[in-house]
Amino acid sequence: MYEWSDEHRMIRDAVRQWVEAEVRPRREELEFGDTPPYDVIRSLYSTFGMDSMARDTFKRRIERERAAAEGGAPASEERGGGGNAGMTLIPIIELCRCSPGLVTAMGVSTGLAAATIMSRGTIAQKERWALDLLTFEKVGAWAITEPDSGSDAFGRMQSTARRDGDEYVLNGNKTFITNGPYADTTVFICKLDEGNPPAERKILSFVLERGMPGFEQTKPMRKMGMHSSPTGMLFLQDVRVGRDRLLGETEEVPYREGAKQAFSIERMGVAAMALGIVDRCLELSIAYAKECIRFGKPIGEHQLIQDKLARMEVARINLENLVFRSIEKSSAGVPLDLTEASAMKLYSARAATEVALDAVQIFGGNGYMAEYEVEQLARDAKVLQIYAGTDEIQISQIARSLLA
Repeated sequence: MYEWSDEHRMIRDAVRQWVEAEVRPRREELEFGDTPPYDVIRSLYSTFGMDSMARDTFKRRIERERAAAEGGAPASEERGGGGNAGMTLIPIIELCRCSPGLVTAMGVSTGLAAATIMSRGTIAQKERWALDLLTFEKVGAWAITEPDSGSDAFGRMQSTARRDGDEYVLNGNKTFITNGPYADTTVFICKLDEGNPPAERKILSFVLERGMPGFEQTKPMRKMGMHSSPTGMLFLQDVRVGRDRLLGETEEVPYREGAKQAFSIERMGVAAMALGIVDRCLELSIAYAKECIRFGKPIGEHQLIQDKLARMEVARINLENLVFRSIEKSSAGVPLDLTEASAMKLYSARAATEVALDAVQIFGGNGYMAEYEVEQLARDAKVLQIYAGTDEIQISQIARSLLA
């Protein structure tokens, strides 16, 4: 795959028109007005039938799993063709041309919270919690990061689950949790405390719901960018849960590999997000370079500005090719391994940040003003180098793989 198909372009144009009509007029409200993004996301789902498609896909998957569980011959497994992957990534790209935070809020709910339940939960748990997240009828959060853990998420994890009869008692604090303030359903990741040293404890995941006794969700945190993606802290004090809330209803399935799969999915999505940011920054910079007159001619005729624009285009092409590669691998049924996902994420995050900052530079003083889009996109791009694993973590992962 080296270019978008006619069907892809048709969907892209439709989504872009929707963004211009439904999101861009609300940009300042989402960016500066503390407006939760979820009604906008639900509008996207209903307009393009994404909720119905999610419901149909879920139904077919549950039917296959139930047939297998009953000992019958399950229906043939669906492969995620390239067209399907493209249709998933196009809304991400187009939303990131305007409001990348919407993608973060949407992706964590469906791509992390729901995906974790779908990959690790029992059929009953999937029916109980996952479908509402996949259709975005409810909002999900995925809680792994803690105040004193950062990139060492498992090594310094202090949140615990302790058995108490047929129940578990959960305690701990989580921070930087996307959708945390408003989540209806939260996947809470912690260690099983059996009196053993923390390094030897099993990693478990539980499903929590808003309003449970002892479960506190804070108001949104103030942050540099991604203002349209609410981020908060979670506090658990002696939250009692039954085994039905333990994903898989077993302690014997190691969670670390599941977390790696989640990180791979998240890191692949960063390439599409970066493409949207870069594409819009380039578009705005070209227009400004043509209309802004300095020293008697458009600044686009100055070689230093041309250098920036050319580098932006190189980044755009590279990012688009990374997205095409992920679509092709999805079409072939070949998942990205963690190292390739890390390489993709590292390049994409750096490219988006560099391009956005160059766009600010091209706009000069105007680029530093909040009324110009490039100011917001520069703030939003920076977090791509931090969440889903910092640049330094990606480099470490890639290098370890090369030297293994």
